[in-house]
Amino acid sequence: MKYSFLALIAVLLMSCNDKKKEENPTPAPVSSNETEILKYIADNHLNAKRSNSGLYYVVEEEGTGKQPTADSEVTVAYKGYFTNKQTFDQSDEKGISFPLRNVIPGWTEGIQYFKEGGKGILLIPSDLGYGPDSQGPIPGGSVLIFDIKLNSVN
Repeated sequence: MKYSFLALIAVLLMSCNDKKKEENPTPAPVSSNETEILKYIADNHLNAKRSNSGLYYVVEEEGTGKQPTADSEVTVAYKGYFTNKQTFDQSDEKGISFPLRNVIPGWTEGIQYFKEGGKGILLIPSDLGYGPDSQGPIPGGSVLIFDIKLNSVN
C-alpha cells in the first residue's frame, strides 16, 4: 500500500510537469531560410554544397592561385541579389579589396572555398548575412546570393 501511494504521487507529479510543458512550450529555433535556399537551388538546377554553418556554395571554377584564409585580404568581383533575382549590389570586373574579417560571416567562410581565379555562387542565409536587421537596400531576414570571382589574395 505504501509503495502504490508513492507511485500514485510520482504519476501525479509527472503529469503536472507535462501540463506545464504544454502551457509553456520551448520556443522553436529561429528559421534559417533553409527552405527558401533549397527551392532556389532546385529551381535553378544548381549543384550546391552545404557547409556545417548552413552556407550553401557552388564552385564553378576552383581557381589555381593562392587560397585565402579568414585573415586574408582579397579582391573579389561580385554581384549580390535576392532569390527573386533582384540585384542589390555589384562591383565592376576589377572587384573590390577588403579583409575577410571585415565582412559578413557568409563571405568570410565562403570566399575560402576558392583559390585565385576561382568563381562560383554563395547562397547565404540571413544568420550568416545581416540577420533580422535591415541594411541599406537589404531587408532583415533576407537570403543573399552572390556570384563571385576571387581575383586575388593580396
